[in-house]
Amino acid sequence: MAYKDYYDVLGVSRGASEADIKSAYRKLAKQYHPDKNAGDEKAAERFKEIGEAYAVLSDPEKRQVFDQFGHTGQVPPGYGGPGAGGGFQGGDFSGFDPGQFSDFFQGLFGQTGRRGGAGQGFPGGAQVNLEDLLGGGGMGGGRRFVQNVEGELQVTLAEAFGGSDEVINVDGKRLSLRVPAGTRDGARLRLAGQGPGGGDVLLTIRVLEDARFELDGDHLTTSVDVPAPVAALGGDVTVQTLSGKGNLSVPPGSSGGRRMRLRGQGWPKKDGTRGDLYVRLNVTMPAALSDEQKELYRRLRDLG
Repeated sequence: MAYKDYYDVLGVSRGASEADIKSAYRKLAKQYHPDKNAGDEKAAERFKEIGEAYAVLSDPEKRQVFDQFGHTGQVPPGYGGPGAGGGFQGGDFSGFDPGQFSDFFQGLFGQTGRRGGAGQGFPGGAQVNLEDLLGGGGMGGGRRFVQNVEGELQVTLAEAFGGSDEVINVDGKRLSLRVPAGTRDGARLRLAGQGPGGGDVLLTIRVLEDARFELDGDHLTTSVDVPAPVAALGGDVTVQTLSGKGNLSVPPGSSGGRRMRLRGQGWPKKDGTRGDLYVRLNVTMPAALSDEQKELYRRLRDLG
């Protein structure tokens, strides 16, 4: 069972704060996200490894266990630390089944994230299965073990904008849910009664950064290439928006970096309206000029 240094996986120090861990995770998750690396098996494995590391280091109890016992790869029998025996909590389980994590993870937390595997933390190391805990007989005494499960769900900016249907795995159970259109980063979704024993599944939505758009409040910002002649003389250019394509009229004499606005093309608001889309102009030159174009530019230079 190969030792995994989860701090090294995320590229953070052992004294890293919760914010540092979250920041490092989101940066790496964006880089290796399957949407950006279709068909790349190495990227897929790296993405899963990053998720495993974050699932441990983002949970204070799991992080404590890793710091204390990680070098052994297994929690000693009878260990009864805080929360021992609880189901998989914390970390980002979107797209991840804890049972598919590494042998090292399962040695520490069990296939469902239980610290030390089934039975650890119970008197005498008794083997207690989920049916018993849910009141099926034996140790449960007829009482239900109700547990809330928390985690994070990553969505792209486009999915958060238009809404998306997602499927997650929780304790071996596949759950379907709808991310509403206009969802913001940090929003919370609750799947009532879908957790172990009828508890709730509480999800924090994490919206991935987008290479084309920046979200600031109700407004989006993007950029568009404008040919130099259009910038000089004015004309129309096509702008990609999150809901399709828009037309932007560029005034004559526009310079690179100029900021223009497309009203109502921003983020959905609660009242049904939308913010604005701000467009930065990026004035471009032809990669190669014909002799005629060179001559025209010489004449423009001389006139200037």
